[in-house]
Amino acid sequence: MISRALRGLLVLAVLAAAQDADWLSARPDYHWSFPRDHWAHPAYKTEWWYFTGQLTDTQDSSRHFGYQFTFFRVGVLPVAPDLNSDWAATMMIMGHAAITDVAGNSHVFSEVLYRAAPLLGGFGAEGDTMVAWSRGPAGTEDRWTLRWRDGAFAFTMADRRRSIALDLSTGAGKPLVFQGPNGYSLKSAAGSASQYYSLTRVSTAGTVQIAGRSYTVTGTSWMDKEFSSSPLGRDQVGWDWFGLQFDDGRELMLYLMRDSTGATNFANGTVVGRDGATRYLGANDFTVQSSAQWTSDSTRATYPARWTLSVPSERLELTVTPLVADQENRSEILRRLYYWEGAVAIRDTSGRPFGRGYVELVGYGRGLRPAL
Repeated sequence: MISRALRGLLVLAVLAAAQDADWLSARPDYHWSFPRDHWAHPAYKTEWWYFTGQLTDTQDSSRHFGYQFTFFRVGVLPVAPDLNSDWAATMMIMGHAAITDVAGNSHVFSEVLYRAAPLLGGFGAEGDTMVAWSRGPAGTEDRWTLRWRDGAFAFTMADRRRSIALDLSTGAGKPLVFQGPNGYSLKSAAGSASQYYSLTRVSTAGTVQIAGRSYTVTGTSWMDKEFSSSPLGRDQVGWDWFGLQFDDGRELMLYLMRDSTGATNFANGTVVGRDGATRYLGANDFTVQSSAQWTSDSTRATYPARWTLSVPSERLELTVTPLVADQENRSEILRRLYYWEGAVAIRDTSGRPFGRGYVELVGYGRGLRPAL
């Protein structure tokens, strides 16, 4: 049961959302500096570190897993209150993690939500090994961690009640890319935007635990980092996001922002070449058509469940299909918080395998957005 104090912080977070002038806004001339920008940016209202990937058991290549690991930083107050207390939090930390067992046709989701305060969770600064951390789910002794070590990310989580855990390290891969010129990612015609960069293909290794069994795995991951104070326009209710890795060495990111009628009112994308070079796409440069639907028995939200994707300038005509139908993340802490985040397979027009990736579907049904 969520505490009264935490409910109060959530109310403050919602109230703060209306006070954009008190937070920094994304800018096209933002001065990036790495590795500094891997750490938190408390002057912005919302921030997230998003990892998704597909992994294979090193002992049994037929065992295939998808995973998600995310830390959200949610700004509650832009300035610390005048209170002599370590518990006077200005931020919250929310963690989401999920494992999809393709062979078992199962998807298990876990979450944490705490004040950024001593003993509960927090964010490091440049020079710290720790980027973000929190206690595990209530009643457990495990910690969730995101670290930057030896020039790469590593992260851990565990939820003993749900019998899942991740202990993964990333390694060599493609260089960092900006999503949008200089990492300025527009989300609406009104100027809503985020600072946004990605690692679109990084090697990944470690262990996955699900249903009481542990697997040593390897594969590839995609990492997204965004921070903003106005990521959506006032008329937008959600988005469809595609992070796709092709077998020919290219990657493709697409996002489609939706209004209350379900129509796409803003869209952009990025093609990452084999050499890491980027080319930006506008809404007229690609099409995404849904050809199937899936309805959640738990939330009754109906999501698109199969897509035909076309990028003529890249000679891409592809079909994208979920590996497991039910990859909906459903919060038990915030009952109206749910969204679909799932591993997908990619095939070309002849039906041959062409790659793999992840799709995120937010704002379907009556649910809240994951970043509040």
